[in-house]
Amino acid sequence: MSRSVNKEPGGDVVWRAAACYSRQVPGMENHGATALVVMARYPAVGEVKTRLARVIGADRACDLYRAFLCDIETRFAAGRRTLVWAYDPPDRDFAALLAPGARCLAQEGAALGARMRAVFRHLCASGFTRVLMFGADAPHVRDEWLDEAEAALDDADVALGPSLDGGYYLIGMRSPHDVFSGIKMGTPGVFAATRHKAEAAGLRVHVLPETFDVDEAPDLERLRERLRDADAAARLPATAACLRAWR
Repeated sequence: MSRSVNKEPGGDVVWRAAACYSRQVPGMENHGATALVVMARYPAVGEVKTRLARVIGADRACDLYRAFLCDIETRFAAGRRTLVWAYDPPDRDFAALLAPGARCLAQEGAALGARMRAVFRHLCASGFTRVLMFGADAPHVRDEWLDEAEAALDDADVALGPSLDGGYYLIGMRSPHDVFSGIKMGTPGVFAATRHKAEAAGLRVHVLPETFDVDEAPDLERLRERLRDADAAARLPATAACLRAWR
């Protein structure tokens, strides 16, 4: 079956699964549910973790990113939230990397912020009442931070998890507010600019604990340090195994 289409005429979301498509009807199956979205790239050598690849090599960077994807799926696929993979580039067969039935949605738009907002629009239109989004380069995101973000959205309009590089590792909303346009992603002021934009629009913002994305060599050392804890390593077995194999 062809998997080249992710949206039908008229805008209804069509989920891309490993074996088939399944159409989610807005307001029905997803009503009241929380979507946990992973923003991910197809793991091709030379196309993922490019800054890290300058230090460890493109092959290792790709292997590590694949391990991230594996651990995220293992951690969250059977959880109480609906796991959704928002992937880029849209012409890659991302679903083939996952277990049958995984929900995948091609990212749409040129800029990252536009693609993120499009995902929020799709999922809110599909009946999800809360959408939590994080990047695949933060596989270590803690369960308690996800719980905090979801609970905070009872009152807050936006939940933001700041990262050490000045960006954010998680954003959660109940509606697809425009907290993206005019903000250049990947720069040190993204978290502050996003918070300011949200609050200037009258939105209530809840700030989560700070952590890191795995983008640079120092982040890799932070991840190694995190995985020295046995519980943390048990949550990310593929990542831990990948790092051990390099020694």
